[in-house]
Amino acid sequence: MRRERFDKMNVVPFIDIVLVLLVIVLATASFVQNKSIKIDLPAASSKKAEETKSIVISIDKEGKYFYDKTPMAFEALEAKLNSLDPKKDVVSLHTDKLTPFDYFVKVIDIMKAKGFENISIVTKQ
Repeated sequence: MRRERFDKMNVVPFIDIVLVLLVIVLATASFVQNKSIKIDLPAASSKKAEETKSIVISIDKEGKYFYDKTPMAFEALEAKLNSLDPKKDVVSLHTDKLTPFDYFVKVIDIMKAKGFENISIVTKQ
């Protein structure tokens, strides 16, 4: 009896096993749920981490504005937002569900005019 020469390797079973493992991983993976809606996520352009300020702006159901838990008038909030760096600073916007939409839009308009890139609107799940 003569043996055949082993010139090729059959990779079809290997591909089948890899695809089955991929399907199992994708089917059983738990996806992390983020409790905020991110808008325009920043891209890393350098290896060095830059210092960023994380600012929390809150609006209660009566339409009162808070800048990092400090109550202030809308004009003062507008001045604070204009003094920030729109490319580096991260702004989180918290609003009560009973807040009139007009108060929310005023803050978003200021941030849009200034060109903020890192904005998150925080919601409850």
